Amino acid sequence: MTKKDWSILVVDDNDSMRDGLELLLRRRGHKTMSAENGQQGLELLEEEGADLVVTDLKMGKMSGLDLLMQAKQLAPETDVLVITAHGTVETAVEAMKQGACDFITKGFSSEEFGIKVDRILRERAERLRLLRENVALRAENISFRSEPGEYGEMIGKSEGMKSVRRFVDRAAATDSTVMVYGESGTGKELVARALHAGSHRRDGAFVRVNCGALPETLLETELFGHEKGAFTGADRQRRGRFELADGGTLFLDEISTASASTQVRLLRVLQEKELERVGGGEQTIKVDVRIVAATNTPADELQSGKEFRNDLFYRLHVAPVTLPPLRERRDDIPLLVEHFVGKLRARTRSAVKAVEPGAMSRLQKYRWPGNIRELENVVERALVLADGEVLREVHLPLLPERVGSGAQGGLTAPSLPATGGLELNRVLDRIEEDLVREALQQAGGVKAAAARLLSIKKSALHYKINKYGIDT
Repeated sequence: MTKKDWSILVVDDNDSMRDGLELLLRRRGHKTMSAENGQQGLELLEEEGADLVVTDLKMGKMSGLDLLMQAKQLAPETDVLVITAHGTVETAVEAMKQGACDFITKGFSSEEFGIKVDRILRERAERLRLLRENVALRAENISFRSEPGEYGEMIGKSEGMKSVRRFVDRAAATDSTVMVYGESGTGKELVARALHAGSHRRDGAFVRVNCGALPETLLETELFGHEKGAFTGADRQRRGRFELADGGTLFLDEISTASASTQVRLLRVLQEKELERVGGGEQTIKVDVRIVAATNTPADELQSGKEFRNDLFYRLHVAPVTLPPLRERRDDIPLLVEHFVGKLRARTRSAVKAVEPGAMSRLQKYRWPGNIRELENVVERALVLADGEVLREVHLPLLPERVGSGAQGGLTAPSLPATGGLELNRVLDRIEEDLVREALQQAGGVKAAAARLLSIKKSALHYKINKYGIDT
């Protein structure tokens, strides 16, 4: 285990303890950061990231247990070691239940602390190695193909969808990079698959990478591969997704979440058609890959923001297409419902063959903040509840009848509660909870995107999710 590879955050409101722990960790070769309270710790974790958080359980303002719970929401992949006082075994057990990897009781020696940290990081290295192997093996063994039919599941006769299909017809015959814009759940991956299926690369692999689902260090090795010995646990060479997609199409989903360093490497591949594996030195590998990228961030916002490189934006924004949200193509809803009923009937063991007009009218009136993905979910739930051959309005969940178009990705302010009084704090909490839930729904569960919709920090969003017990 190469100790200098690990980043450790120490959180303790006792200056002497905090400084002492940092000194011990630096002597063992680790990079350290420190915070004097839980809120500072969460902000550092969000901004800098960490492999391990070491925190005292008993602190003012925010307890170590609260810090632990929010840290696991903010960075689930980060390990947490908690420091407990004598006679607080119950608290330590509760911390383990909430996701702490281990605890150590005050009065420990420097040797005992070092051994415990080394064991945690050794197990972390092995876990990351297995994760990299599993992800790479899945990519190597799966060559995705579009479903039968020219457009797969790109269903709809609205003008918006006709325009998208015309774009696919033209762009599929080229090797130009395509940027697909659209709210979460509008079907951006379906466009990517249709472009691949209609291209001369159709016999090659279609490889998908969700840039928002992997930590920065893991994303780079997944995209570009790594050499043996490139980092802790890299005991063999691995090809990245670019190499696996050679001769085919690489779909970069949620591209706007890529880190600055990943953006630089992506730019190099797009410009030079070559890459270096992580730890590969100057050895370059030529790749022939067609790139299709997607984001739920509008083009003007992506270009004007500070987090996404302009030069990479222009490399990706060669052939852009924007998918209309479902609320702007309501005439397509009956076709989509019919498709999902047919697709999901076997899974739900449903006898439904038709949808009553009242139910269809309710579906067409709803605003669909989660777009097609939400519609499919609602149809599946209705099929589970339906007990005959007709899907009726009573089988649908309670969908508010609000049609307002709104801005793309915007939020509709919830109304005040009809009963129960107007106690200010309670009403404001209710409104805040509803807005957080709607933002998460519109963002397809992607917390970074939901935080952008609400114009708050990700750490603030995680706090509110925790506060209201929202299941994400």
